Amino acid sequence: MADFVVWGVPGSPYVRSALLGLEEKGASWRLAPLGMGEAQSPAHLARHPFGRMPVLDHGDFRLYEAQAILRYLDRILPEPALTPTNPEAAARMDQVLGVTDWYVFPQLSSGVVFPRLIAPMFGMPTDEAKIAENLPKARVSLTELARLLGHQPYFGGETVSLADLHLAPQVLFLGEFEEGRELAAPHDNLRAWAARMAARPSFAATSWERLSELAKAA
Repeated sequence: MADFVVWGVPGSPYVRSALLGLEEKGASWRLAPLGMGEAQSPAHLARHPFGRMPVLDHGDFRLYEAQAILRYLDRILPEPALTPTNPEAAARMDQVLGVTDWYVFPQLSSGVVFPRLIAPMFGMPTDEAKIAENLPKARVSLTELARLLGHQPYFGGETVSLADLHLAPQVLFLGEFEEGRELAAPHDNLRAWAARMAARPSFAATSWERLSELAKAA
């Protein structure tokens, strides 16, 4: 089977989501790095007409949208399975995938983490108004995720699912800044889940540091 190529910016939570799926499946992959702002270049718009990331190339098959990529990988690389067989657990997985895209990303990742943590790394100003607007919304998202997780180790039950791989890159930044720690503080179960995810070998293999090294070598 042909190797997989993932196009995207190192550090993007969605790029990491796709790479986590590949790592959990034990598949070989190559990062085709994009620079900041390069997603809107003509070359990348030819890959992804909406100028987002990641894009997956698998032989002559090209696919974009992180959820679609994860589901594709789970179909063509069946072991280990990342979709629960129980219909209720699978539905919960689907629900958390949707919550991640519709609420967590715009309200937490884009609304709080990026302006507070990421923007200053690239010399961009901190948008305090945006952070203030999104903190209450991010709090609602995390409270609901903690409720959905309950006492389970993972969102799909006893084993890791696509939901965990999709969500974790969005929330693992919380321990790195004050507002993030305050958002996570009330949710012991969510913080324990995040620690379990961060300890997985797939997360070490897709760390910002490692992906930055791969990008420099590309």
